Amino acid sequence: MATAPNGSSKLLRALKWIGTAILTLLAALIAAGIVWEQVERARARNDYPPPGRMIDIGGRNMHLDCRGTGSPTIILEAGLDSNGSLAWDKVHDAIAQDSRTCAYDRAGVMWSDPKPKQDAEAIADDLHALLAAAHIDGPIVLVGHSLGGPYSMTYVRKYGDQVKGLVFVDASHPDQKRRLPPAVLAADKRVQEMYGTQRLLARFGWSGLPRLLMAGEDPGTPSGFSRRTAEVGRAYAAMTLAGTLKEAASLDRSLDQAGKLRDLSDRPLVVLTAQKLPIDQFEAFGMTEQDARDFVAQWRLLTAEEAGWSTRSRHILVPDATHYIQNDRPDLVVKAVAEVVAAVRKDEATASPAAEY
Repeated sequence: MATAPNGSSKLLRALKWIGTAILTLLAALIAAGIVWEQVERARARNDYPPPGRMIDIGGRNMHLDCRGTGSPTIILEAGLDSNGSLAWDKVHDAIAQDSRTCAYDRAGVMWSDPKPKQDAEAIADDLHALLAAAHIDGPIVLVGHSLGGPYSMTYVRKYGDQVKGLVFVDASHPDQKRRLPPAVLAADKRVQEMYGTQRLLARFGWSGLPRLLMAGEDPGTPSGFSRRTAEVGRAYAAMTLAGTLKEAASLDRSLDQAGKLRDLSDRPLVVLTAQKLPIDQFEAFGMTEQDARDFVAQWRLLTAEEAGWSTRSRHILVPDATHYIQNDRPDLVVKAVAEVVAAVRKDEATASPAAEY
């Protein structure tokens, strides 16, 4: 004669049923997240295709957006910025009125394909391959914002024959992590810890989780970007996060690589230095107004040192701009680039033998 299941058997069955239901729900959520992420990626590519050309550099495609005509070719090197080539939105067309001007996306950022390793030397190699594939063989002028300054210096060290002039737009210094004020270095350590958490999150980009977490953020127009740039950058944010964080993880190595060269000889150089106190940003990390003043003062010294790397340089302090000078004072960036371009053209004309008739 059969017996009724006892209480422990009923509990076990209930727990098994609950566990199965939870796993089924979790699998459904993951599947839904994957589908949602792929739909959003397709929508981003459809709504915001690359404004420039996709160029094969040997198994990977990189995005290069060239505008205007004339020599030298101006290469815009963004900082540690998830907007990539769009970081130059407010100055790209204006600079291109004077000479051909190209912005590009580094590996894994915006429209460019990712790759495993990303530091200053790898970035220099990519840019060199990209310019070769695009049949741009010089002369070039490098315009580097923030970390784009060290990237530019590394490019000069490796491929300097092409580079005839430079502009630094509030460029990072290879020694900054040793020479900035203690409060700033402490905040930088917290930022690196935050990047570590984001790198873990970026590994699940395929699942839609990063996009879901970003969905609740205020889209805004950060750092003075146009609404359009913020909109496009937001559409690609979940896809470009991993590429940006690879660069952040290699920051120390990139600065060390850039520091191997501190002599630009007589290449014309203009160094723009932001001097507006970043009080709001400092308060977000628990720092004081005095900390901000100390940072600005030391930053001025570091960028003045950068100006000393060339025998033909000009150092310009910009009191009404924060770090994104190209957004706060685009006119000064355009003017600085025009100054260097004019000097390069004069050098090229002097170096060219006179035509014989």
